[in-house]
Amino acid sequence: MADQTKAISYSSYLQLEKLLSSQSPITKGSAAPAHDEMLFIIVHQVYELWFKEILTELDSVRSLFMAEYISESEIGKAVARLERVTKIQNILLEQLAVLETMTPLDFLDFRDQLNPSSGFQSVQFRLIENKLGLKPEKRLAFTKHAYHSVLSDEEKEIVRRSEDEASLFELVDQWLARTPFLQFEGFDFWESYNSAVQKMLERELTIIKDNPMVTDEVRQKEIENHQQTRASFEAVLSEERHAELVREGQLSLSLKALQGSLMIFLYRDEPIFHLPFRLLTALIDIDELMTSWRNRHALMVQRMIGRKIGTGGSSGYHYLGEAAEAHKVFADLVNLASFLIPKSELPELPEEFRRHLGFLYTKETEE
Repeated sequence: MADQTKAISYSSYLQLEKLLSSQSPITKGSAAPAHDEMLFIIVHQVYELWFKEILTELDSVRSLFMAEYISESEIGKAVARLERVTKIQNILLEQLAVLETMTPLDFLDFRDQLNPSSGFQSVQFRLIENKLGLKPEKRLAFTKHAYHSVLSDEEKEIVRRSEDEASLFELVDQWLARTPFLQFEGFDFWESYNSAVQKMLERELTIIKDNPMVTDEVRQKEIENHQQTRASFEAVLSEERHAELVREGQLSLSLKALQGSLMIFLYRDEPIFHLPFRLLTALIDIDELMTSWRNRHALMVQRMIGRKIGTGGSSGYHYLGEAAEAHKVFADLVNLASFLIPKSELPELPEEFRRHLGFLYTKETEE
């Protein structure tokens, strides 16, 4: 029987004594203590607490997708947890506004004493990136050394191990690739989709050629753009073209996963696709919010230190701004818009096909 002699309290449950005594400003006790250093410490500690919660959610979702099959209820859990991550990310964005109440001069009161510590040493942030699916070779280098070179030996090992784990990107790719609807009793969806795409493109080309409001030069440019649009559809229709784009680093999703995600987007109104569509949307939101945070952080750094080198030795503002674009993980899902066609142009699914439309993630459908 549990010991009831020592009742739990708000303070003891949250370990507030430990939590509230963990701020140790380096300028405290000096001749000129920096007032805003406490703000700086607390904001970054709160970031790390939220990072811990994000990792908790990501690990739980990854564990769900490691299963041999995934039921709709499990997809619902994954969606709820990923949407929770996006809510946390919005809070992280808002926290920058609090930090920006500190002026550049206020920051200079203690900045030099922070060297060589840097946000680059946040192990949890690196774990978030790796567990989402950011590959080492995709990282933008800010020194000639590996991104984890600024960490302790113990921290390096933790980060290296996360590189070898199945990332959320990889697990979602495998899940999408198992979508069993490419062909069904003589109905080839992709043949029908390709036919609909060609009709749409031919109609658009006719509109361009017959437009009396543009010059011949503009018309020629629009025709060239249209040819590029036509070629872009090969990424989802041609194995050879898809493989070429993967080799060039322009695509990351496997062809089956890309087709599966496109099917979900095109037929998201089908009940079976409601949760998968929300899942993919949550992944896009997470990627966009990570990019927004990086961009906002870069602007804040520029505001605080201008063109100075960062405390961790990076180029500061310039590195952060470039990383915002380079470190996207789910860009392929965002770019699905390139392959969408109007609902009125969508191939009509045979009734039998529509009735059997579903994922092989439950025992019932496996049987």
